[in-house]
Amino acid sequence: MKNKNPKLSIAIVLKGYPRLSETFIAQELKELEKHQFELLIFSLRKPTDTTIHPIHKEIQANVNYLPEYIHSEPIRVIRAIWKLRRSGHIGNTIATWLKDLRRDFTRNRIRRLAQAFVMAAELPVYTERIYAHFMHTPGSVARYTSLLLLKPWGFSAHAKDIWTIPTWEKIEKLNSARFAVTCTQANLVHLNNLSEKSNVKRVYHGLDFARFPDPGLQNSDKSGNQSNPVTILSVGRAVSKKGYPILLRALAGLSSELHWKLIHIGGGKDSGVLQKLSRDLGIDNRISWQGAQPQELVLQAYRRSDIFVLASVIDPNGDRDGLPNVLMEAQSQRLCCIATSVSGIPELIRHDETGLLVESGSPEQLTICLDKAIRNPRIRNSLANAGFEHVRRNFSQDNEISTLISLLERM
Repeated sequence: MKNKNPKLSIAIVLKGYPRLSETFIAQELKELEKHQFELLIFSLRKPTDTTIHPIHKEIQANVNYLPEYIHSEPIRVIRAIWKLRRSGHIGNTIATWLKDLRRDFTRNRIRRLAQAFVMAAELPVYTERIYAHFMHTPGSVARYTSLLLLKPWGFSAHAKDIWTIPTWEKIEKLNSARFAVTCTQANLVHLNNLSEKSNVKRVYHGLDFARFPDPGLQNSDKSGNQSNPVTILSVGRAVSKKGYPILLRALAGLSSELHWKLIHIGGGKDSGVLQKLSRDLGIDNRISWQGAQPQELVLQAYRRSDIFVLASVIDPNGDRDGLPNVLMEAQSQRLCCIATSVSGIPELIRHDETGLLVESGSPEQLTICLDKAIRNPRIRNSLANAGFEHVRRNFSQDNEISTLISLLERM
């Protein structure tokens, strides 16, 4: 469905859409549509989640699923190349791609060029801009499409897409794009140090507080006794960078006199491994593994919990969190948050001010903070309410979206 009087028509390149784990993207798309941008989504793969968030139903943009593999839709790829055969820009695009291919001789690199041809062939003529979420594969497709059509492009960089691609590729994309935005100050410094144009801006994901209304002052009186166990919540994919083995070992290190239960929400390839670890540690009877859930159920879980914890670590391959939206969401619901000092998290969680912050990879430190939060409802409530004020004051989507809108308009 088209906006009646759009400011601009923008092609949005995403790795997969819709995704339960990327609510920040859905929030941004909805906000751009609210500001009269006409969006057309190009997704590199079809969704694998079996449910969607309510906000996905509100987004009007049409979705074009590009061929995930060349062999799956060869006729579509050939038709796209044939349509663009007389374009004067194919030579420069291929030369750029060959330069990339020599440094990254992979099927993935070949696949991205094919997807770019399809996107370029199927992009409406009136679409003026290209904007990719994530610097890695969506950024490659957006960049090659930009070269094929001579349309400007920009991108948003977050976490894995920054820290797991080689420096040469980051430099090429930063210097090719009209602008880049990223969601933490730590990312901003890293990327601007690589960019010849210093064209990177910090735009926090921010929260739409209409979707996360104030639940009222936190006044939990639970102190971990047998009749009143404390509920600990963690929302995140079961993958290495989320640090769940650290969290489980920290919980196992708590005194046996403390009574608690952990609720985990999130899918992920390591779910089975983590459940086995909880059994080996003897704490599986205190844990509820609930899998991926739509946002309305996640919101209910925030409101029923006493503590939120995320034990993020830096993965051996360099992958790490940026500034997880779930921490902002938890703070918006006046939950005392415990997290690790990875990447941009200290920009949100200030130790003993807006939450509790521990060294990454240390189950011993995490045990100490968990013990403190479980035993002391007064401290827990104070940090919860301070975190709420901090996130409301500094991480509103209304404040952050204006920067992105300006960049898109001036691209």
